[in-house]
Amino acid sequence: MTTISLQGLGKTFGDTAAVHDVTLNLPAGSFTALLGPSGCGKTTLLRLIAGFEQPSSGAVLFDGETIADFSSMVPPERRNLGIVFQSYALWPHMDVAANVSYPLKGRGLSRSEIDRRVREALDMVSLGSFASRTVDELSGGQRQRVALARCLVTGTKTILLDEPLANLDVHLRAAMLDVFADIHQRTSATIVFITHDQSEALALADTIVVLDRGRVQQIGTPQQIYAEPANTMVAGFVGRGTLVNATIKDNVAQIAGYAIPARGHVTGATNLLIRPQALRVASEGLPATVKRTRYTGANYETTLAIASGETVIADLPTRLDIGASVHVSIDDSWIVPV
Repeated sequence: MTTISLQGLGKTFGDTAAVHDVTLNLPAGSFTALLGPSGCGKTTLLRLIAGFEQPSSGAVLFDGETIADFSSMVPPERRNLGIVFQSYALWPHMDVAANVSYPLKGRGLSRSEIDRRVREALDMVSLGSFASRTVDELSGGQRQRVALARCLVTGTKTILLDEPLANLDVHLRAAMLDVFADIHQRTSATIVFITHDQSEALALADTIVVLDRGRVQQIGTPQQIYAEPANTMVAGFVGRGTLVNATIKDNVAQIAGYAIPARGHVTGATNLLIRPQALRVASEGLPATVKRTRYTGANYETTLAIASGETVIADLPTRLDIGASVHVSIDDSWIVPV
């Protein structure tokens, strides 16, 4: 296991700052998701950790030892990392076993030792019987597992995952989430997982780092990131929900004169983050008009226009008629600073 520390890390390309003053500490054995929209800097940050880019400022440390700064850099092959790319990067002319064993070439290992390691790595990803298959015979999910086995075969204790599920359909993606969680449990490796999909980050990581425009917006557990976003960017990006203008006075939130339960400690004009599951139709409460409704299988995602003129989204068990006037009760909200 490796502790990864980033100290004031920055990377510029010309006049563009892809990563700006990022300071993080990723403990040994942790599973950290770097989450953010396209272009937020998360892939550049991963490349800085991997050694594919050199910092313009700051430093990368492994177990307290500086491995990269603006003046020197340990090359990727000497960082003892395993990397799984979005594209899988498998050799099409090799069978599964040959692809998995490739990182062991040149290490002076015996044939029997290489075969043993390949078997163990393939068993860990449930592909023990696929050793002689060609890459063309594999599904997308199986190719992803081969790429993961190739990463594991060296016994590395640091694994970098660069949007590894982006090319898979929803069912294969769900299966691979279980595989990654199982691998982390078995190996106790330090894992850094790059994704723009919040559901993947919330499901897998013990720590989420939300990035936007090269800067860290919030660091926290999945529960903290979802329930207590630090700013409007995080509130709008993570989870479904609506930001509504509100006034906080004497620790009471008000929307159009109606008191709303709220958590947080801001006073004056602010935003309230209201999650769909926090709303329900009630005999009294905030007046609303049904604007749209969409069946999602488990419930009806219903868009409501409220008294302030803004809209909120509610997950409701029954379908409401478009244009119907209702009252909604809001059980919970989070105060997001303007």
